[in-house]
Amino acid sequence: MNTRYPRVEINLSHLKENAEFVVGKCAEQGIDVFGVIKGTTGIPECARQFADGGCKGIASSRLEQIEDTRAFGVDKPYLLLRVPMLSEVEDVVRLTDYSLNSELVVLEALNKEAARQGKIHKVILMADVGDLREGFWDKDEMADVAVKVEKEMDNLELAGVGTNVGCYGSLLPTVEKLEELVAIAENIEAKIGRKLEYISGGGTSSFMRVLDGNIPERINHLRIGEVILLALDLSLYYGYDLSAMHQDVYTLKAEVIEVKTKPSVPVGELGVDAFGHTPEYPEKGMRRKVLLGMGKVDFGSIEEIFPRDPGIEILGASSDHTILDVTDSKVDYKVGDIVEFTINYASIVYVTNCRNVRRVFV
Repeated sequence: MNTRYPRVEINLSHLKENAEFVVGKCAEQGIDVFGVIKGTTGIPECARQFADGGCKGIASSRLEQIEDTRAFGVDKPYLLLRVPMLSEVEDVVRLTDYSLNSELVVLEALNKEAARQGKIHKVILMADVGDLREGFWDKDEMADVAVKVEKEMDNLELAGVGTNVGCYGSLLPTVEKLEELVAIAENIEAKIGRKLEYISGGGTSSFMRVLDGNIPERINHLRIGEVILLALDLSLYYGYDLSAMHQDVYTLKAEVIEVKTKPSVPVGELGVDAFGHTPEYPEKGMRRKVLLGMGKVDFGSIEEIFPRDPGIEILGASSDHTILDVTDSKVDYKVGDIVEFTINYASIVYVTNCRNVRRVFV
């Protein structure tokens, strides 16, 4: 067995159970879930758990991840989350069933390419309701484009409208904002003379409205990743009780490479660290310190990883080392011991994308 470190252990059964929980809650309110796999770098084994857990489809911003998951045999509809680049239109049509869109020129290119490939490609038009990332700001323009897709683009199907909240502008998915999206959708439905397949109300942050039972009833599609993968953000930042879910799907493990008692403050004239920062070092006297054989290259930021030993304080990290204060720990750490961490969404992208971090499925 390969026991090299650092490594991330992924509990696939817990991941599937998280998907089942979220899908079940959404199904009670008539909502389809597309499982977002980009946070786990599209690992096909993880995508399989989303599918087996009941997700209606699989979503990612990266076509490479969708291609790998398709090749792995996960047979679900696929959605491209990031609005397409013109340079990738051919692969968007080849690999995905749905894409989110906000530019007429891209829609025209998708229609032309879908005709060339002999396909009908489904599109969801994105409305910007205030988060200020992708989407139409001018809703009259959006309605005009919707009519053009419906009436003039034979190889595109206008599947729905959607919005993004919380990813850039930290906009909350309030009932009012989601009702605004519904109103936009219903205006478009009136212009095209039919109901849309989906009104896509966002991602994990919109799951708060599902838990509260106050999501507008016409919202029938969510694109969910973090709460299935980690189940951390809604409890950590918004106080939701997610005790019915698993928060241990991903465990980051690192090996102790040095244990020494050292001063708490660097000795000598100080400049900047390896990343150009000037950290502060509180004076605590001599402290028991542990050095780990992993660093920022592996996990991103020390603010995004959490030791499971409550007696450990993370002091800092460089590219390839992490420094811990273990003075208050009940564990007598020695060289070769393993320290475990819970990781959040910002870190999981680094951990699962880093070739130096071994993946182990449990």
